[in-house]
Amino acid sequence: MKYRDRDGKEYNISTNQDRFLRFLYTNRLGRSLLKIMISEKVTNLIEWYMNTRISTLKIDGFIIENHIRISDYEKKFYKSYNEFFTRKIKKNKRPVDMRENVLVSPSDGKVTVYPISDRLIVNIKNIDYSVKSLLLDRELSEEMEGGWLYVIRLTVDNYHRYSYPDSGYQYENYYIPGVFHTVNPVALENTSVFAQNCRAYTIIDSDHFGRLIQMEVGAMGVGRIVNHKESDFVNKGEEKGYFEFGGSTICLFVTKDGVRPDEDIIKNTEEGCETLVKLGEHIGYR
Repeated sequence: MKYRDRDGKEYNISTNQDRFLRFLYTNRLGRSLLKIMISEKVTNLIEWYMNTRISTLKIDGFIIENHIRISDYEKKFYKSYNEFFTRKIKKNKRPVDMRENVLVSPSDGKVTVYPISDRLIVNIKNIDYSVKSLLLDRELSEEMEGGWLYVIRLTVDNYHRYSYPDSGYQYENYYIPGVFHTVNPVALENTSVFAQNCRAYTIIDSDHFGRLIQMEVGAMGVGRIVNHKESDFVNKGEEKGYFEFGGSTICLFVTKDGVRPDEDIIKNTEEGCETLVKLGEHIGYR
């Protein structure tokens, strides 16, 4: 998918990750391989390897291949690739827009935004979801109708820690484990949707934008979604948690009349483009 920065400059860069995922979900051999790769045993094996010392051999190559400016991050000796992947950035590299009428991005990534209705279908990590299938809660999904859904896609080169988009009270965290659906060969010829990603979400009664739902969506190869708090007061820009290894996604639901998304994000989405954003940057307003 194409994306634009906030100045309107357009990019059409296909990463190794994008090409590999396309192979897994659109090729018969790839779909067979995917069935193995999303199994619990393989996922656990990946997680184990990413926490070993030998996995650090991947770090230098990853920095070069993905043009990581390592000087932007806190200096540390990494004992595993996962430690490197969840590295902390220096605070001055992600300033947070603290204006009360501004909703900020909870993470780095490429964002699209959609008006929420019972007909909305969004594609997240090559899997189609309705709002109800994302939340698995009919009442909650109906409460969000008429609002907006931000989908922020993180790739492996992004900063994989995420924060709160506004201050307020956070309720408990809800975790939805990934599900694999067995399908017959005929179904495989007609759809690539046979798995759901693990995900976690929390409801936030925000100080300035009404009720928000922030959801973290894991992906193939992600060891864990790690959230720090639940049932507590939180501050805008405060770190909420982080993803371990793998590409991931943040979904942010806002209620009707709570937030108006920035016009460039709406326009880019309508034109089939994602918008490049950084944690703490404005993405909507009241």
